[in-house]
Amino acid sequence: MELQQQFEAAAAASKTLPQKPDNETLLQLYSLYKQGTEGDVNTDPPSNLFDFVAKAKYEAWQKLKGKSKEDAQQEYIALVTKLKG
Repeated sequence: MELQQQFEAAAAASKTLPQKPDNETLLQLYSLYKQGTEGDVNTDPPSNLFDFVAKAKYEAWQKLKGKSKEDAQQEYIALVTKLKG
């Protein structure tokens, strides 16, 4: 199975994990997914200073700047596999 298919399968599997991951892991999943699908962050930071969730998601994605889509996809697949147990 090629990387893109594995990535898509992992994305589907992430929705059926046996238990909900902690917030830090959720941010990691989000940022790896965004980096793996869109590449480097391509939006402006959230303008609402009190939208802490959006700010955390943006910052998590921003930290991955420069990581290739392929590397992000491989890390995402590995993380989902680990979480599935």
